[in-house]
Amino acid sequence: MSLIESPHRKELLEAGWHSRGYLTHFDGRAIPQFITLRLFDSVPCAVLQRWMRELDVINSKKDQIILRKRIERYLDQGYGEAFMKINRVAEMVQKELLYYDGKSYLLSSWAVMPNHIHFLMTRFEGIEIADIMQAFKSLTSHKANKILRRKGQFWMEDYFDRYIRNAEHFAKTVRYIENNPVKARLCKKPRDWPWSSAWFRDQKASEPCA
Repeated sequence: MSLIESPHRKELLEAGWHSRGYLTHFDGRAIPQFITLRLFDSVPCAVLQRWMRELDVINSKKDQIILRKRIERYLDQGYGEAFMKINRVAEMVQKELLYYDGKSYLLSSWAVMPNHIHFLMTRFEGIEIADIMQAFKSLTSHKANKILRRKGQFWMEDYFDRYIRNAEHFAKTVRYIENNPVKARLCKKPRDWPWSSAWFRDQKASEPCA
């Protein structure tokens, strides 16, 4: 079942993202961050270990960027079990991402992919990114394993995060996130992917005026 057909569609469309009428604009005060979470088996250990031997990710910023880009290219191949290709799991992950919107952070853009998620958010003052990630990963891991009738690790322990430098970087990051399903050949247009902010924004734009 897709989100479009889901009994939770109304609930999700009335979530904080929808009611506040995003897309949020970069204002230069609170600093948005681009986050990537990936499933535990999304990159083979042997491949990752080889990259780590080839690159100096401890001391070299350039090598850190190279590693991130290599991983992102691998992610788009859909490697691993890719549990979020199952609609119930993708819907649950998106729902929980939206649940924390307005509570721990302001959510600007996201895409739930088969084996990873990208999202752009601005954390609230006094709330640490590590705490947000721990709470989100713990809850979604438990719920996903229940849906899948499995036990064990769901998410990779670590995650990528990058600060947004300015309005141009903000807009570029939104485009990158929302175009990810297209780049991975999962759909033709960003708005076609139901587990994304592009889909939500398109649904809002198509609503009749009150």
